[in-house]
Amino acid sequence: MVLEISNCDNCYKIVGHLTKKNLNTFQHTFKNVFEKLEHLTINIEGLRGIDRDGVRAIASLHNEALSQKKKMTIIGLGCKELYQHFESNDAA
Repeated sequence: MVLEISNCDNCYKIVGHLTKKNLNTFQHTFKNVFEKLEHLTINIEGLRGIDRDGVRAIASLHNEALSQKKKMTIIGLGCKELYQHFESNDAA
């Protein structure tokens, strides 16, 4: 499935599968996003699948937000793999 990313009022909605094959779409969309925004919201309700590279891409974006002292919120139920990644990092 193709990855679609739409933006409405600085809330980015991700639909499809975030995998190594379409990672460049994700990275291009969020390249330098924190230069324009103080707070980024990503809605993953439509995220149907994610692989290890996709999880790393979202984690990298999260780390960028932290390093630039910006806020990033992930909303929606989305994929359990993503929540498991962030849960395990919070516990560590």
